[in-house]
Amino acid sequence: MEVEVLNEPRIKHISVSPTQAESFYKPTTNHGPFIRSCDENNGRVVFNYNPESCGYFIRSRIGGNREGCRQAAISLRNDEDTTVLFESRFESGNLMKAVQVGEFEYELYLRYDLYTKRNTQWFYFRMQNIRADRRYRFTIVNFFKPTSLYSYGMRPLLYSVFDAETKGIGWQRWGEEIVYYKNNLPAPDNSSCNMYSLTWTCKFTNNNDTYYFAHCYPYTYSDLQDYLNEIQSDRFKSQYCKQKVLCRTLAGNFIYLLTITNPATVHGNNTSTSPENQVKKGVVVSARVHPGETNASWMMKGLLDFLLGDSADAKLLRDNFIFKIVPMLNPDGVIVGNYRCSLSGRDLNRNYKTILKDAYPSIWHTREMIKRFMNETELVLYCDFHGHSRKQNVFVYGCENKHLPDERFKERIFPAMLSKNDPAKFSFYSCKFKVQKHKEGTGRVVMWAMGILNSYTLEATFCGSTQQDRAGHHFTIKDFESIGYHFLDSLLDYCDPDHTKEPYRQNLYDELLNGNLITDEDLKDFDTSYDDSKHKNKTRIDIKQELTISTDNKHSKVRTANKLNISCNINSAPNMHRSKSQLVLTTKQKEINMNSSCPVPPRNRILAEIEDNLRRSIQMKLISRGVNPASLADIDLDQFSSDDDSSDDVGSDSSMDDGLPKHLEAIAAAKVVLLI
Repeated sequence: MEVEVLNEPRIKHISVSPTQAESFYKPTTNHGPFIRSCDENNGRVVFNYNPESCGYFIRSRIGGNREGCRQAAISLRNDEDTTVLFESRFESGNLMKAVQVGEFEYELYLRYDLYTKRNTQWFYFRMQNIRADRRYRFTIVNFFKPTSLYSYGMRPLLYSVFDAETKGIGWQRWGEEIVYYKNNLPAPDNSSCNMYSLTWTCKFTNNNDTYYFAHCYPYTYSDLQDYLNEIQSDRFKSQYCKQKVLCRTLAGNFIYLLTITNPATVHGNNTSTSPENQVKKGVVVSARVHPGETNASWMMKGLLDFLLGDSADAKLLRDNFIFKIVPMLNPDGVIVGNYRCSLSGRDLNRNYKTILKDAYPSIWHTREMIKRFMNETELVLYCDFHGHSRKQNVFVYGCENKHLPDERFKERIFPAMLSKNDPAKFSFYSCKFKVQKHKEGTGRVVMWAMGILNSYTLEATFCGSTQQDRAGHHFTIKDFESIGYHFLDSLLDYCDPDHTKEPYRQNLYDELLNGNLITDEDLKDFDTSYDDSKHKNKTRIDIKQELTISTDNKHSKVRTANKLNISCNINSAPNMHRSKSQLVLTTKQKEINMNSSCPVPPRNRILAEIEDNLRRSIQMKLISRGVNPASLADIDLDQFSSDDDSSDDVGSDSSMDDGLPKHLEAIAAAKVVLLI
């Protein structure tokens, strides 16, 4: 399969952030228009392009096929013709079809990820022949996910070429009457489910302008190459940022690996024994394993801008760490406009355990690079940057060690520091630390299993913040870039040997131990009848009391957390406020037995009742969508888990999880209550 690319100059957008904060849209209805273009007799196709499959695999080149492009858009009849001219045959574009169903109303179909029939979320397309001050309606009709941030205030992004060239205005949030809703269009994979639509109206300000709509701020493979070329041509940055090609993708594109650290000082034939030449700790950061999560690239750019800068903190980072950075894991998917998959038609973030070097080259080589790196130095942190389409704010998924309870707070320290350093954007409450079986192939879980304690997926919403002074406002490019900075600032705090910082760390550990820093996941574990609105109104004392309850065979215990004893093995360095360190944490907790007179119900019976209730909830959802299981026993609970790494559950059953209980967490909580 080969994707056509128009023989036009490459698109370059300016990355200027708006001067005024862009507020969330306030939805007024949850109903959208009936989809008319599903009937071939309704509407007029004005753009239609879907790559054709060949009988063999073609080694593609960057830029795609520029020769012999067919005509995908209609020709205007005359100057009075108001038909919008759509186009998406450029890097990362993915509009498949546009149908005109009214003079200024269009129904749009996104192309599925290549070699799949799913994964429509990202969109990016161009429009010309626009009339100013006319109200247009656009409806994207073939989404799969039952929930979306568009239902909670997110607006699409609009870019005007004229405004960019004459006024220096970049991407803007745009649109009114925004609704995300279930439509009447059947899914293409014969799942007996319907699709979902996003509809919005808008007015444009300029005649004879070229406009673009996008789901998030575009960041292409070509953008990355331009950025890396700038670094390489800078004689100062190139001294401590070494670039190499880790491997090639299925389509022959480069996977770049950056190694960033300050070089050792050499005097004659002897290497200086100054602190910067002592053994450094390792950090690995990657991004864009999911091509449609462009905000991950902007976070990565913010991280690199700061790390390669000339500030004192940037120098300290380079003095004390060796950074291995893979800025784009899935360039093939980025180039062709995929949302989630590579050209293998698979989600790369489920294949970190792979032995198929040729099928998933970027993943295989990244994992092997990390193995070699771990043999050379101590790896203190691994993080993969992602975007999330159904939750607000910034948060992480980590990995807790449930078999060693005294260790559980170690993996929470770094995210807690992030929440302190960037409280208007980062939500510790939204973090998750469970390791679920269906996540065993993700990057964070595989790296954790390899021995990296601090192994994370860093998630940033496509929308904005619900916290502090940023509440109710969209994130901008500048906001995403700032997350990269705060990530590095928190890394310095985490490894700071300055004794004046010890009270800060101690207070943070106390907050974790005492239940003052908790997550949504914690609440659900300790309350099987969880009600989010109820818990948001609880005091910290109430929550703390719940979180300190544990169980043994027949009696409950109240766990009292003593003060955390901390010993830091620090190699202090002269003339440095921050340097490398290793935090060795030990936790001592005493338990006070409390006798309980409450009888314990039969465990197996109650667990069976809980699972039956869950199956009934799922059965109701299935019946509402035209699927009628023969019996409750036919429903496999393992098909309906949720909270996927990096943006959501987009597996084969992702369309079934709207409103369903999260059974894995519920059953785990039930087992705690039942003293198992």
